[in-house]
Amino acid sequence: MAVGGAILTALVALVCHLIWGSSAALAAGMFGALATVIQVAAVALLKPVRGAGIEKFIIRWGAGMGLRVLGVIAIAVASGLDRAHFPPQASATGFLGVLLPLLFFEVRLIR
Repeated sequence: MAVGGAILTALVALVCHLIWGSSAALAAGMFGALATVIQVAAVALLKPVRGAGIEKFIIRWGAGMGLRVLGVIAIAVASGLDRAHFPPQASATGFLGVLLPLLFFEVRLIR
């Protein structure tokens, strides 16, 4: 999953560079890397409880969703504090452009 996240991060950063320039590419790359770390951590939380009861699974799943929400909050904070280095659209594109495909891949991993 981490390799897939790195590849997606590079692709999203490249697209953002072509559309908005180098500052946007850096922001997209940083938030793409953050999305990869969050997704790897969320999967790591779920793996130990794959065969356990639904109660334990839901608690860990909720913790993973909480990590993802913290990532969205990080976009808002970074863009609010320094729009020049963290353009909102490029930051969100980097985060969601990496997180969403990895999230769909997570479903295959936890089956």
